[in-house]
Amino acid sequence: MSEIERTKPPFAGTEAEIILGYLDYHRDTLRLKAEGLDATQLGQSLAPSSMTLGGMVKHLAYVEDWWFNQVFAGNPEPEPWASVDWDADNDWDWHSAIEDSPEELRRLLDEAVAASDRIVAEALAAPEGLEALSVIGSHSRPDAKFSLRYIVLHMIEEYARHNGHADLIRESVDGQVGD
Repeated sequence: MSEIERTKPPFAGTEAEIILGYLDYHRDTLRLKAEGLDATQLGQSLAPSSMTLGGMVKHLAYVEDWWFNQVFAGNPEPEPWASVDWDADNDWDWHSAIEDSPEELRRLLDEAVAASDRIVAEALAAPEGLEALSVIGSHSRPDAKFSLRYIVLHMIEEYARHNGHADLIRESVDGQVGD
């Protein structure tokens, strides 16, 4: 029996309640795909890809921090991300996960999600709500800021895409299937 209770998006509610429900649903789906696996299993890939479930968990922890903490809130890059030489390995989050224990990977994701949730809750309490703009702009157009709505929807897309990968990898690891 799974210890993770997957959030079900509400059938009705405000826009924020519905899209955050979907974000939580996809976060929980990733957690379920990685649940119960040891370090060796989290480090397995499905050829020809080098993607692993451990790398995916670490990558999504980074993406959470990048979009909500750094881009939206304008906070400095925290560890473990701050000391990474991204020029030397642009996919460090994916590659370095093999060195982390399952508990470390789960903690990293859970802490990033908790920080993201605090940032979103604070933004939604302000009058701008989902229309609030990021502190950091686009790489290609620094003057073009992202709305919180854009960031949340982008995160749903990011998780949904990787959850499709996670389905295939998990099935190849131990045969577990399901949505």
